[in-house]
Amino acid sequence: MTETQPQVSYIHAEDMDFAEVKSQQHADGRRVSVWLKLMELTQERAVYHTRYDPGLVLERHGHNSDHFIFVIEGEVTFDEEVCRPGTLIKLPHLATFGPIKVGDEGAEILEIYFGDSRPAPADKAEYASILEERGITPLPHPPVDLPDWFGPRTD
Repeated sequence: MTETQPQVSYIHAEDMDFAEVKSQQHADGRRVSVWLKLMELTQERAVYHTRYDPGLVLERHGHNSDHFIFVIEGEVTFDEEVCRPGTLIKLPHLATFGPIKVGDEGAEILEIYFGDSRPAPADKAEYASILEERGITPLPHPPVDLPDWFGPRTD
């Protein structure tokens, strides 16, 4: 009986396109979005190279998994903590964070999940208030090609 040895694999971001996964219309007419490169997506883990357009605002939420975020470029405020390149945000299973406010230059982050990466909104009333105050209208979710096991969107 021969044992199968684990194999190294390589995923090159430059070989992938960003997919738009969430968008909103701002009062000045701009459409801003969340863009993902699904670098790795299994039921046990996910690795996303994420790009936030300038001025994007996301609601307070959590995930049904441990979650790490590393800021690559730009500036993002999580809760009231300003996070710049080189910042690591550690989010234990079911911890909530946000609202997320993206700076004027946009931002790029690396996200790593150990389990379900779908967001679970935590304070819809707070988010509705922020959207109204800023004149932001959420737009319908763009279609995203995901495996059947991923399940329905939760955001």
